[in-house]
Amino acid sequence: MREITIDKNLIAFCGLYCAACSRYIKKKCPGCSQNKKAAWCRVRACCLERGYGSCADCTDFREARECGTFNNFMARIFGFIFRSDRAACIAIIRAEGYEAFARDMAVRRARTIPR
Repeated sequence: MREITIDKNLIAFCGLYCAACSRYIKKKCPGCSQNKKAAWCRVRACCLERGYGSCADCTDFREARECGTFNNFMARIFGFIFRSDRAACIAIIRAEGYEAFARDMAVRRARTIPR
């Protein structure tokens, strides 16, 4: 099993913190940016196409919730089921930066900001 570490490279394109995800910790997932099986994720595809580290780098929208790619039907269901506020994660990354977000999430031992 992996330890939860501070690593900005383990921030998913949508703002989740992979280093604190149980699948990542159990070595069942390489993390969003390395997960080639996640080709279905529209957010990941958009960020890769534009060369963004995450939706926090996008300047097309003031808030991530305004983006139809970020705030699609499946993402809303995911957020509801896991009580996840990915838009809050993106806002924190924009305000404080990737390193600070990774540090905060590692200390919290959390993969997301709860709703």
